[in-house]
Amino acid sequence: MANMRDIRLRMKSIGQSLQITSAMKLISTAKLRRARIQLNQTEPYFDKILEIMKDIISHSDDVREYYFHRHLRKDGKPRKAFLVMTSDKGLAGGFNHNIIKLAEEGLASPETDFVLLLGKIGSRYFIRKNYPILENFKYTKSVPTVYEAKEVSDFILSQYEQNIIDEFYIVYTRMYSSVKLVPEVLKILPLDEKFFETPDHTKRRTDSSLAYLPSAKDVLNVILPKYLCGVVYGAMVESFASEHSARMTAMDNASNNAKDMLDSLRLTYSRVRQSAITQEVTEIVAGAAALNE
Repeated sequence: MANMRDIRLRMKSIGQSLQITSAMKLISTAKLRRARIQLNQTEPYFDKILEIMKDIISHSDDVREYYFHRHLRKDGKPRKAFLVMTSDKGLAGGFNHNIIKLAEEGLASPETDFVLLLGKIGSRYFIRKNYPILENFKYTKSVPTVYEAKEVSDFILSQYEQNIIDEFYIVYTRMYSSVKLVPEVLKILPLDEKFFETPDHTKRRTDSSLAYLPSAKDVLNVILPKYLCGVVYGAMVESFASEHSARMTAMDNASNNAKDMLDSLRLTYSRVRQSAITQEVTEIVAGAAALNE
């Protein structure tokens, strides 16, 4: 049977771990709340851009060319690039593992597919596996900003316009709720016409309430980078929020397990202590009886 000193040391160690897991849960809770507030503040701006794009595309057939059709190569195989969003550190359950697994399923061939990395966990994994890295973005651990998203989206757009890459995808975790975190692949280029069609797309409208100067095509070329920035920013914040939601759950489970272990050790400690007291009493009684004989 374990002695009381060993049990006390183990209880102290578990108690320290419980303090760490509880603190990490509180930190993730605060970061998740900040990310949600920041996303809600910027959503109306990007929603308006999307609305304008839908209006332009629904009324102007001549803008449905370059960004809506895949580049054609002689071998017929498009060059794909996947922007993989992971976290900078672990302790978030299966968050990073699920993203990396989904990304690897999408990477059909190293000869044609490339990886863009956002997050140290994914960077270390794909670099170690010798995947072709197109770009490795390194940002701080704070809540993602629109400026960081713009840098990413501008790079993606430049690669597409230079015909270096034919298709771009984002691999990220979408947060449907605090308990439903789903890894998803989002195609961002070329644009999907069905996404921009109006509810009455079967009948093309010609009476736009907006006039675009100098032309609808010129306006679209200006707001398209802003739209892509909004998509990338939304995915970055969703991934960030999902990471901390997963870490909250992981730390909550770790804290509960630590409490259960402490309860079990306290019970064991009480039994060992009671056994020691009983043994001492027995020895005293036996000694007293021996003296009286």
